[in-house]
Parts: sequence; structure tokens; C-alpha cells
Amino acid sequence: MTTYGLLIFDEAEELDFVGPWEVFTMSAKVRGADDSAYLIAERLDPVRCGQGMRVLPDHTLDDHPPLDVLLVPGGRGAREAQRHNATVTDWIAKTGARAAWTIAVCTGTYLLHAAGLTHGRRVTTHWAAEDDLATLADLTVVRDARYVVDGNLVTSQGVSAGIDSALWLIGALHGREHARHVRRVIQYEPAPPYLADEPLV
Repeated sequence: MTTYGLLIFDEAEELDFVGPWEVFTMSAKVRGADDSAYLIAERLDPVRCGQGMRVLPDHTLDDHPPLDVLLVPGGRGAREAQRHNATVTDWIAKTGARAAWTIAVCTGTYLLHAAGLTHGRRVTTHWAAEDDLATLADLTVVRDARYVVDGNLVTSQGVSAGIDSALWLIGALHGREHARHVRRVIQYEPAPPYLADEPLV
């Protein structure tokens, strides 16, 4: 059984955690497993996310089950917490040290850095934040990679790239064929329009 904990906070980017949530919960459903996924926040009050979605946490930072996987999203709120919320960064440091895997999506990588989890590691983030992240001490920013795995730390580029890193993780946990099956079930087969001049259907 795998227990996933997805941190949320005001102005977190919705898809940063909702995309991986879909992957983790669908993985459990496909396997017929008793895996659990929880949203974790400072308080049990509704959290107003970056694009306005309101989300209810399942647990607080002080009251949640032991986690096998910790996921930290990005968004404007990640940068705010990085600078001003030691409660969150201290919790990430302690929880990430105990978890088997820690994942950051987008600018959630800044929170991992503030928690001391990226020192000496290869990481990535949203393309617009790469140069700034590279100014921080004791990390190496990998550019043009959807996700980067360094030991038990997984970081990904912005927003939708969290789905890629979550699929990689369930492949590492349960096998590539399982991850391919989950990808098919959620029909994650990116074919974005407007990449090139093409006729409208």
C-alpha cells in the first residue's frame, strides 16, 4: 500500500496537484490496491488556489498519516511560502526526509530548496523560473526536461509536467507496463493544437 500526501496552500497552481492526484488514484484503482491519497494543508479551512478553485484539505500538517510520497506543487503561493512561511518549509523538510519519494511540480522546487532537500541535486522547474532558480546555491538546474529524477527526488517543469513525473513514479513503484496502462486509462496522449500551422478540423 502506498500513501500519497499532496501539499496544498493558498495560490497553489491547481493542475500541479490535481494532475498527479488523478494519476495516483487511478493507479490504485487499476491495481485494485488500498493506496491512499490525501490533501494536506496548514489548516482544514478551504484553500483558494491560483486560478480560483477552492479545495478542502483532508489533513493538517500536524495530523496526517505517514507518507510514502510527498508532492509539493508550485504557483504564486509557493514563492510566498518559500520566503515567508517557515512552518510549511520546516514541515516539508521533516516529511520529505521520512518519505520514500518527494516530488515537486513547477515552482514547488523553490519550496524544496527552502526546506534543504535540493542541495547537491539536479532539479528542474517552470521554464520561466529556470534562470532565477539557477542563482540559488548548491543545485543544478536541468533545462528542457519535463522531469528530472535525482535519487528519491523528482522535480518537473510547469503545470501539466506534473502528470509526466507522477506517471514516471508509478512506473518506478509498480512497473512500466502499469504506468503505460494508467496513461491509457486517463487518456493522457498529448497532441496540442497550434504547434504548427495546420487546418482546423
